[in-house]
Amino acid sequence: MLSRQSLRTMRPTTTTAAGLLRPFSTKKTPSLSDIQPNEADSFNAKQKLFREQLAEQRRQQEAKAAQIAATQAAAHQPPRKAGPLTNLIYGTKEGRELDAQLQASFSQVLARGKYVHSITFDQVKPECVDDYVALVGEWYPKWAGDKENKVHLVGSWRGEVGDVDTFVHIWEYQRYTGLHSSLSSVTSHPSYPSFSQRLAPLLYKRHTSLMQEFSFWPTTPPRQLGGIFELRSYTLHPGNLLEWETHWRRGLKARREVMEGVGAWFVQIGDLNTVHHLWQFADLEERRRQREESWAIKGWAETVHKTVPLIQSMKSRILVPMSWSPVA
Repeated sequence: MLSRQSLRTMRPTTTTAAGLLRPFSTKKTPSLSDIQPNEADSFNAKQKLFREQLAEQRRQQEAKAAQIAATQAAAHQPPRKAGPLTNLIYGTKEGRELDAQLQASFSQVLARGKYVHSITFDQVKPECVDDYVALVGEWYPKWAGDKENKVHLVGSWRGEVGDVDTFVHIWEYQRYTGLHSSLSSVTSHPSYPSFSQRLAPLLYKRHTSLMQEFSFWPTTPPRQLGGIFELRSYTLHPGNLLEWETHWRRGLKARREVMEGVGAWFVQIGDLNTVHHLWQFADLEERRRQREESWAIKGWAETVHKTVPLIQSMKSRILVPMSWSPVA
């Protein structure tokens, strides 16, 4: 993920009172105190613009896909004389165009399976937080910025409520082949052992799971809206994932009317039967207001009623984004 030249660059160090060398912190460690009150209007304006741009991109993609599908279908089918019998057998011209659009859209939904996501939880020693931010803040953007790697950093966040001083990183790979090639590229580099040795003393523990995003909720592209994030993690009773997906597919439309989603994933390797949802809010007060407002929208209460019995345990974490996080 890192170019060989960039990996040779060493960060400056300072000397502690004990005479030990430590990396000089060039990245500011974020905290919940960075969130300014009364910024909801600014957040909502950015959110509105982001949603409009995303919707326009989707419309253009769907129109292009529908056009390609219609062209391919026409190339493989001989022209038919329009008439009652033709319409009965093959449908109307408008119906065939609609079918082509639906088929194209359905293909796009299925294509989400080409991504594999990893989620890593780094529990950092309190006295080492600044050093961790400096070290990871140097490496992770370079990993993600190397065009030779089949990897994309969704985001990096620091836990402020729930698991304090636990850092969360979500990566997106192009299938498992992209995961293997990216990890091989990094770990085989001569400079990687140095990074690993510097990182290990800063951590209490590290945990990683591999996930698949739900097809009805594609992971958001990079954006800078500000505010805070909430990562909600659910451990389901074994065998209930499909039922969970069915109910959430129906209820998500209601929730999205008042809340800004980032993504939803289910674990395939690691903490099995676990589902993660990531949401973004202007601040904690807006989180409270929007969660209460969602109960008034038709469909959400029913979704909760049907999914609660499927849950074994649940957890909520309030996160703040790192300065290099693409989603912030």
